[in-house]
This record gives sequence, structure tokens and C-alpha cells, in this order.
Amino acid sequence: MACRKCKRVTTEKVCPGCKSSDLTPDWNVVVLIVNHETSEIANTLKITGNGKYAVKVT
Repeated sequence: MACRKCKRVTTEKVCPGCKSSDLTPDWNVVVLIVNHETSEIANTLKITGNGKYAVKVT
């Protein structure tokens, strides 16, 4: 499942990042952010925390 709000990928029923319950199984491409402070990908995708994120969430 991927959170529609912050795009974090999770197996839980509530997003561990933003605590939203608006999750969807319809997502595409995953990126793993290890250090969001220095990651150009995290900066481009506006990701503010470490973890597994979906690039496209519908």
C-alpha cells in the first residue's frame, strides 16, 4: 500500500510517516531514501524523511 498524501510505501493500515489512512494499492515505481538531507531524488520528489516511497500514486 502507498499513502496518497506522502507517498510512503507501507504494509500497515495507517501511514507511519504522516499518520494518514488514505492508502492505495495502485502505485508504481519504488525508491528507497537512505539520507533525505543529501539525496537529490528526495529533494526532487519533496520527500522529507527516510524510507520507501512510491514515485507515482493514483
